[in-house]
Amino acid sequence: MTIDLWMLVYSALLCLVIPLLGVTRLMMIPGGLAWGFGNRDTSFQVPAWIERTRRTHTNMVEALGPFACLVLVAHISGKANDATALGAQIFFFARVVHAGVYMAGVPVVRTLAFAAGIAGEMQILRQIMS
Repeated sequence: MTIDLWMLVYSALLCLVIPLLGVTRLMMIPGGLAWGFGNRDTSFQVPAWIERTRRTHTNMVEALGPFACLVLVAHISGKANDATALGAQIFFFARVVHAGVYMAGVPVVRTLAFAAGIAGEMQILRQIMS
């Protein structure tokens, strides 16, 4: 399997792991386990980083679709090369940084990491369009 496809797999795994971090911690909060297994009809106060973890996951879900499309189109069209591999690596590692700093509440670095992920996608798109 190519680097591009491995980065897509790793990105999907990252998307699966992010919510586990918040859920694991939520279950340790008094009342959190009952709320988690319940219908969630009532609000439940959680630490801010757990809410940021939820938003991190939502953001990753939104980013994963276009990234997957670009990687797969590059492969299907025969345009995958070293440049697309680099773009995929930039995307993945930027998203790892993005997830960490988003959950930690570091705003400026979060935005820079988000932009780096888009730059990686643009690298792949340039190869598709050439």
